[in-house]
Amino acid sequence: MKDQTIQTHTFDNGLTLVVEPMADVQSAAFSMMVPAGSNYDPPQQNGSAAVLCELLVRGAGNRDAKELSAALDFLGLQRSESVGNVHLAFTGAALAENISSALEIYGDIVLRPHLPPDQFDAARSGVEQSLLAMEDEPRQKIIRELRRRCYDAPWGLPTDGSLEELPNLDAGSIRAHFDKCFRPNGAILGVAGNVRPDEIVSVVNEVFGKWQKKPDPDVATGPRGKARDHIHHDSTQTHIGIAYDSVPYRHPDYYAAWAAVSVLSGGMSSRLFTEVREKRGLCYAISASLNSLKDQARVLCYAGTTTERAQETLDVTLRELKILGETGHEIAEDELERCKARAKSSLVMQQESTISRSSSIARDWFHLGRVETLSEVRDKINALTVDTITDYVHQHPARDFTILTIGPQALEESRGVP
Repeated sequence: MKDQTIQTHTFDNGLTLVVEPMADVQSAAFSMMVPAGSNYDPPQQNGSAAVLCELLVRGAGNRDAKELSAALDFLGLQRSESVGNVHLAFTGAALAENISSALEIYGDIVLRPHLPPDQFDAARSGVEQSLLAMEDEPRQKIIRELRRRCYDAPWGLPTDGSLEELPNLDAGSIRAHFDKCFRPNGAILGVAGNVRPDEIVSVVNEVFGKWQKKPDPDVATGPRGKARDHIHHDSTQTHIGIAYDSVPYRHPDYYAAWAAVSVLSGGMSSRLFTEVREKRGLCYAISASLNSLKDQARVLCYAGTTTERAQETLDVTLRELKILGETGHEIAEDELERCKARAKSSLVMQQESTISRSSSIARDWFHLGRVETLSEVRDKINALTVDTITDYVHQHPARDFTILTIGPQALEESRGVP
């Protein structure tokens, strides 16, 4: 599939529309990012954005919750809502002929939600139940808590709220969060699929054109947590989280950074899996991923192991992170080729998925102020060499680690190399 012409339009109220026609598909999808994420949760009210996200689809415009759900189902819309640091995101995919009608309904959700006070308790309870379930999933909890410790607040605060602060919320505070944060300036709408850009511009102008600008709300900043920390949990298992600095998506070296992490954790032939799990049998799960905010990024690593092998697991994992690209541990051509193959497979899937493309073009606009075509991404991947990745890891070595453990006993960062 060839890249189609991507068109952008910024309306007078600040809403940016990005459209990518895909003539070879029958579907269309949208991804709308509204700047009302968890970064804007008031102090001591972490979870405001999460509860608001629950309430937004419980009635809007002239439809109650049941009628709203039925109208979206009638269009065959596959939909979801999610909370990020900066944005609340609404995504939907359907047959291309139904996407304009779906956007009209989402105009009600975004501009005219009911936010019924009598359903506040149920919405907050839904968020609470998700958080309680996470308490029983240490693998999810440790990454969540690791972010608290490797990013300053509010960027490290949980996007889905905290059990400690949920009781501070009420229906009035959620309405106030909506009134303060929901605004077109800074909002991004990505649409991809078998659509005509001029028709989408017309529909979006009709639905969202009268949405009024608002001042950007203040963000309450604060310090991050401890760089070395332990959460006690009676168990025969220990969960290890490690974070260190990387470069964000907008950085020129981003693809080299991605490739370095892929060498470490890009399948069963990756270094962490091979060295820590297969050769030494130290853990049952290990992974690393590149997490990018707009202006900063971290590599987040996880290992799950038994308590008896936890210290050695930590030591060997840190060793593998530190020696990547060093003499005797150089990145090999076959490692690079596996990285490229994985990336190209992902690109092929994006070419076939309208919902993936709508999300990608909206995300690109937020991070870059432009959209990278699939051809541009492919060229950057093809341009990667062992030397460029090695240069990157030498310029941005793994160091200054944030280390968090969950288990019966704390671990120490060993200075030795096992």
